[in-house]
Amino acid sequence: MTSVSPPERATTTIRRVRPTDGPALSAIYAPFVTDSAISFEYEAPDGDTMAQRALVIDATHAWLVAECNGQCLGYAYAGEFRSREAYRGTVEVSVYLHQAARGRSLGARLYHALFAILADQGRRMAIAVVTVPNPVSVRFHEQLGFRRIGVIEAAGYKFGRAHDVAYYQREIGQDGRDCS
Repeated sequence: MTSVSPPERATTTIRRVRPTDGPALSAIYAPFVTDSAISFEYEAPDGDTMAQRALVIDATHAWLVAECNGQCLGYAYAGEFRSREAYRGTVEVSVYLHQAARGRSLGARLYHALFAILADQGRRMAIAVVTVPNPVSVRFHEQLGFRRIGVIEAAGYKFGRAHDVAYYQREIGQDGRDCS
């Protein structure tokens, strides 16, 4: 993975994903796949695959990138929670940051920007799925107003053992519009 060390005074911008972001997205995501059970994927997707995923999701929901001096520091996205029509107002959200970009409130900035877009789309509820135990992610989501609503025990199997996932929920809009 490339080194990321933005100057302290450099401006970080949050923008929609672009087709050329694939390699950077892949570089950020790969350690979550290969070195942890945070992601339940077994093989890290390449840049082309990540770009395709991002563009498909961004076309219907939102995928945001945090960038500083041309370097991608992290991303957040919201996608379909369930496929049936009545779930359209509920989305599943995720945020991933480059290791060097953590601890700078960038994840919160990405989520807040994402929630604003989702509210404009008429989305009402965000669901975050967190592999547990993961105290850093749990604290992060709770500080942003998510509340734990349940746990699925042994939901995934990776690295020779079963892992639980906790579901966290946060309201993002209240207008009741149809999101079709």
